[in-house]
Amino acid sequence: MRGSYGAGVFDWCLENNISFDHHVGVSAGSANLCSFLSGQKGRNLFFYADYSFRPEYMGLKHFIRTHDYLDLEYIYGEALTNSKGEYPLDFQAMLQSGKTFEIVATDAHTGLPHYFEMREMSQDDYGAIKASSCVPGVNQPYAWKGGLYFDGGLSDPIPYKRCLDAGCEKVVVVLTRPRDYVRDPVKDERMAKLLWKYPNAAKALEFRSRVYNDQLKDVMELERQGRALIVAPDDISGMKTLTKDREAIVALYHKGRHDAEAIRSFLD
Repeated sequence: MRGSYGAGVFDWCLENNISFDHHVGVSAGSANLCSFLSGQKGRNLFFYADYSFRPEYMGLKHFIRTHDYLDLEYIYGEALTNSKGEYPLDFQAMLQSGKTFEIVATDAHTGLPHYFEMREMSQDDYGAIKASSCVPGVNQPYAWKGGLYFDGGLSDPIPYKRCLDAGCEKVVVVLTRPRDYVRDPVKDERMAKLLWKYPNAAKALEFRSRVYNDQLKDVMELERQGRALIVAPDDISGMKTLTKDREAIVALYHKGRHDAEAIRSFLD
C-alpha cells in the first residue's frame, strides 16, 4: 500500500511530460510503471485507495481459502486489469511508448533475481507483475512461464544497477520508505522461516535487510556524485506493506506528487 507514494510521483511526471529512457520496477512499483508507460494518470490511485478495500482484493478469508492473502489474479487479471476489467491497463499504449522496462521477481527455487522484459507479457497476461508482487509469507509463489516466483524485493530491492548496466547516466530511485530508513533483519529472519519449502528463497529473505541497506548506501553515494536522485517520503504515518488506511494512502500519494518536483531540476 505504500506504493501509493510512487503512484503520486509518476502521475506528477505524466502531468509534466517527464520521461525516462529505462525503467525497472519491483513489486507494486512494477504496476505503477505500467500505468506510467501507458499514460494512464490516476489509474494506480484507484487500486490503492479504492479497490484494495474490497474483500476480493486481499483479506484473511481469501488467505484461509487459497493460502494467498493477496488475490493477484483479481488485481492484475480479469476483474480489474484485463481488457474487460473495471480499469484495464492500456497494454498497447505501454508497448508503443518506445521505452524499455524490466520487472524484477525472485526465483523461488534459486533465490536469485529474475528480470522480465515488458515484451514477455502479452495482452491480458501480466504474469510478470503478479510474480514481482507476490509477497512471501502471505502468498504462495506465483507460477508463470515455467517458473515459480516471489516478490522482487527479496533479491534486488533497489535495482539501480540494472539502469546503470543499461547505459543510464543518471538514475531516479523512488522509495516507499524514508531515505534514512535502515531495514531491521529480525522481521525478515522470522518471515524466512515460513518459506521452508523454498530454502534459497528463504535465505534471500533472511538477508534482504543487508542487501537493501547496502544498496541504499550505494545509491546515496551516487547521489553525492550527482548521478542519482532519491525520491522518498519523509514520513509514512506507520504504513506497512498491507496497511488498509485510506487517509494515509491518499496522503502518501500527494506526498509523492509534491516530492516529484525534485526530478525536474535533476534531469535538466
